[in-house]
Amino acid sequence: MDRSGVFKDVATTGKSTMGWFHGFKLHIIINDKGELLSFCVTQANVDDREPLKNEGFLKDIFGKLFGDKGYISEKLQKLLFADGVELITSIRNNMKNSLMLMSDKILLRKRSVIETVNDELKNICQVEHSRHRSVINFMCNLIAGIIAYQFLPKKPSIKFDKLETNQLALY
Repeated sequence: MDRSGVFKDVATTGKSTMGWFHGFKLHIIINDKGELLSFCVTQANVDDREPLKNEGFLKDIFGKLFGDKGYISEKLQKLLFADGVELITSIRNNMKNSLMLMSDKILLRKRSVIETVNDELKNICQVEHSRHRSVINFMCNLIAGIIAYQFLPKKPSIKFDKLETNQLALY
């Protein structure tokens, strides 16, 4: 991996669930309709939680934010909660169970929609390929792919009915 000359001074090597890769990571925030609300590009070796600490990435984002186990951090949860964002993640195998609203549990199971969005960005909008030899061309292709995704007529979405109750949720 170190022999790669593409983006020599910019790209790094990182590890994902699929193995090692050289390049960048695209972090996205979507809503329940599958629309992109925010995105951020980082080097491959950057921790997944780092972009959430960036004020620009979460600008105008509020409410519940669902993430995978890679986003588990009590310190980050408290930091985001102070800004009006409730980070909801599943628990690791070695963690104690925590109380969670049933609606949050159901929505957490629907997190696969984000993987579908990632798949559409990669395969339909072609944001993932290795033909670029300059950072500018890479960024132009990425932004063009994100714009193309926003114009897709049918996006993956979560269909759920919001149940209004008189229960109070205390934090």
